[in-house]
Amino acid sequence: MQLQGWEIKAIRAGKANITDSYVFIKDGEAYVSNINIMPLNQASTHVISEPTRIRKLLLKKREIEELMGGLDRQGLTIVATAMYWKACWVKLEIQLAKGKQEHDKRDTVKDRDWARQKERMMKHSA
Repeated sequence: MQLQGWEIKAIRAGKANITDSYVFIKDGEAYVSNINIMPLNQASTHVISEPTRIRKLLLKKREIEELMGGLDRQGLTIVATAMYWKACWVKLEIQLAKGKQEHDKRDTVKDRDWARQKERMMKHSA
């Protein structure tokens, strides 16, 4: 990933969130969107920081073509699953993923509603 200095410092401090991030390919290059890196107060006094800017991924041409094949042929999407350190480099693990089917979404909604109802019952009984 191409990162700025303040972003490295914030990631070291644990201020990064990759929830809801996804990868898209534009003009033969891969970019990641929706990674939220909150700036540190000490590091961002002189820098105009944008926590959710689009960041370029440093991938080889073969890797990008492989991802594009999964996007085009199989209708998959690319999501970020992990961010970790390897020596002095920040690595972003990405995976090809398939979206949920309609019946899977119904199960998730039903489970979420049941959990909400349990919370309400427990709150009123206490």
